[in-house]
Amino acid sequence: MTARYFGRDGDEALPLYNAVVLRARAPHWYLDGGVPDTVDGRFDMIAAILSLVLIRLEDDPQAATLAARLTERFVTDMDGQLRELGIGDIVVGKHIGRMMAMLGGRLTAYREGLAGEAGALDAALLRNLYRGVAPVDGQAIPHVRDAMRTLNQALAAVPLAQLKAGDLP
Repeated sequence: MTARYFGRDGDEALPLYNAVVLRARAPHWYLDGGVPDTVDGRFDMIAAILSLVLIRLEDDPQAATLAARLTERFVTDMDGQLRELGIGDIVVGKHIGRMMAMLGGRLTAYREGLAGEAGALDAALLRNLYRGVAPVDGQAIPHVRDAMRTLNQALAAVPLAQLKAGDLP
């Protein structure tokens, strides 16, 4: 089990996971996009970018293992983050379970939002990035929506080997 997280198998997804986190930390999400620069806001942004990457990986049957490893990396990272925040062993599993459910919900919402009508993605962003509270700047949601659509379209053209290397467009 340790090898899965720290050994050869788990390392396959590390460059891509690091790229996801780096992309989620880009200042424009928080400045122009009005995503709250809080622990929750950063989690929400990582989950959003991770969702886009997982949606891309769903389209490639050869990417199933990478998608699973990427999700494991997310769990490992969130576990570590919770422990840094002082969450104890007894409840960390419950928090991780909730985070995985949140990721699954976001994955569904963003998949449907990207494929659906114009307002569907905006509604998903309002619910998941802003926790139902509209940002002060009226251009925040359009900024995030357009950036996410652009990233989603760019990801569709990226070869799997490039994604494995952590090279996001």
